[in-house]
Amino acid sequence: MEPGGVAVSAVLPAGGSGERLGGATPKQFCAVQGRPLVSYAVRAMERISWISDIIVVVSPENIETMKTIVEKYGHKRVTLVEGGITRHRSIFNGLKVFAEKEFSSRLLQKPEVVIIHDAVRPFVEEDILSKVVLAAKEHGAAGAIRPLVSTVIASAADGCLDHSLERARYRASEMPQAFLFDIIYEAYQQCTDYDLDYGTECLHLALKYCKTNAKLVEGTADLWKVTYKRDLYAAESIIKDNLSQEVCVITDANETVAQIGFLLPESLKSQIKVEAVSVSQSRNDSQLQNIFSGQCYNFVCVNDKKYAIQETQQLVHMLEKSDIPLLYPVVLISVYLDISGNNSFSIGMEELTSIKKFARETKKKNILVYGLLIQYK
Repeated sequence: MEPGGVAVSAVLPAGGSGERLGGATPKQFCAVQGRPLVSYAVRAMERISWISDIIVVVSPENIETMKTIVEKYGHKRVTLVEGGITRHRSIFNGLKVFAEKEFSSRLLQKPEVVIIHDAVRPFVEEDILSKVVLAAKEHGAAGAIRPLVSTVIASAADGCLDHSLERARYRASEMPQAFLFDIIYEAYQQCTDYDLDYGTECLHLALKYCKTNAKLVEGTADLWKVTYKRDLYAAESIIKDNLSQEVCVITDANETVAQIGFLLPESLKSQIKVEAVSVSQSRNDSQLQNIFSGQCYNFVCVNDKKYAIQETQQLVHMLEKSDIPLLYPVVLISVYLDISGNNSFSIGMEELTSIKKFARETKKKNILVYGLLIQYK
């Protein structure tokens, strides 16, 4: 669901010290599957075409580290801003790039709605972002919430239980949150030094200073924040699991191949999510382009062209342009469907050598290419 007609930007505070995680490296720069956590959060925003600018706010001592990450992983539409000594001061600095030239080399176009999302919440999906943006457009502010998993209690001065809250009546405030830019910027301009130094909740500032009651949007279970070292292992597990949960089956538009290729997604769909696409030989089909711009990392290409290495090369080229392999390894299985009925099929050494060489080269680009021959009668 795309919030059409709404100019949207995102601010990602990434200036925390990560004290609760332990160790010298702030959590946003800790590696998950060999990639810094903050890069996952940036990529989650970056793959959404309707987000115009992504402001990443980091502490002054980590600016160069973040610049290296942006360059290494090819992040686009990203502006880096030096953060303040607290979370709210950092977010305020991030908002100022749209209103005050001194905070950026160029004044960015002010959005109608701004998303605020923690750089250590890497699994945010387009659906929840769209929901909070549309809710913010209507109500002025919106934020994702989740049910409480533990009961909240208050202790007395002597350290004994004073009272507990009725868990069913309360929710945990999560990210992402979204605001009409003018509302959240005005709230930050008006708030006190105490709020800037000790406050944590952006929705509260919009309510306190702009009388804006935020719309609360039920979030998904994967919006949790990486806080402790165990969360890094959980994040890695989720990434690995997600990689194996979806496959795109691509068949040639040739009617016979398409009909036979259809059997594969039919047999797989009870186990994993399957996207089936029938495209022309040019591989310029818009539906295929949309899939390559998404989050699928497993592809099966079925055709009846003997030694169809050119077909595979075209797909690899499209994958490279999409930047998908920058995030995770991509698996591409090229299936040659032999429907000739000739049982004496053989492959020459020259063709085999060429295919192996091509597979070795693509592996360096984080694309794993496999070939498969199926004789079909």
